[in-house]
Amino acid sequence: MSTATLQRAKIVSHDDWIAERKALLAKEKEFTRLRDELSARRRDLPWERVTKTYVFDGPGGAETLEQLFDGRSQLVVYHAMFDPKTATAKTPYTKDAPCSMCSFWMDNFERVVVHLAHRDVTLIAASRAPVEKLEAYKKRMGWTFKWVSVGDGDFNRDCGVTLTAEEIANGQGEYNYARTSMPIPELPGVSVFYRDPAAQQVFHTYSTYARGIDMLNVAYHYLDIVPRGRDEEAKRGGRWVRRRDEYADTKATSCH
Repeated sequence: MSTATLQRAKIVSHDDWIAERKALLAKEKEFTRLRDELSARRRDLPWERVTKTYVFDGPGGAETLEQLFDGRSQLVVYHAMFDPKTATAKTPYTKDAPCSMCSFWMDNFERVVVHLAHRDVTLIAASRAPVEKLEAYKKRMGWTFKWVSVGDGDFNRDCGVTLTAEEIANGQGEYNYARTSMPIPELPGVSVFYRDPAAQQVFHTYSTYARGIDMLNVAYHYLDIVPRGRDEEAKRGGRWVRRRDEYADTKATSCH
């Protein structure tokens, strides 16, 4: 613990600590109940039918949205910010790598794919980068989950994570269901779909963006329970995050 953190800490006896902990526990239980209610409302949202045909480029070739379900009825798509065509010094992604924050998120869900599959859920990532770039980065990170290219199709645009150059210039883009002045064309998000094989129909059931994807990052949940929390500056957010093999001491923890 740093000196500054220790100076801010309230040091008490064990009995006083238990009393404070029980008071917080009551709030935590209230939050849990509210979270359960919110989750129920999320599941009860109305659905919209997907009427457009989307085609993706995967490691095995072209696939439709229906094929991405891989035989399951529920599909979660993480929209990773990665588009070599629009990469500049101002974008958090490069011509060869997605943004470090998206890499942070994908590190977090990499090992849950098998568990979700046993609950009738397919979890994948999707980006505008060509599949060759995606496969090369997957190899670099040691990832095993499926990652498909949306190419120049409408999927990312329709899912609300791609802005046009004109929208950026005029500050007239829309992100997270509101006007945005975001200066970059690719943004993060998660979209959820349901497939009814009998009716041969696919439905869009949910999408979330910005802080809405926090709950999908288990590392942040661990940071939220330690004394210094996320330890992030309000305006700089997760600027501390690096791609897993780019930290200064990465040789000690690298999977290579």
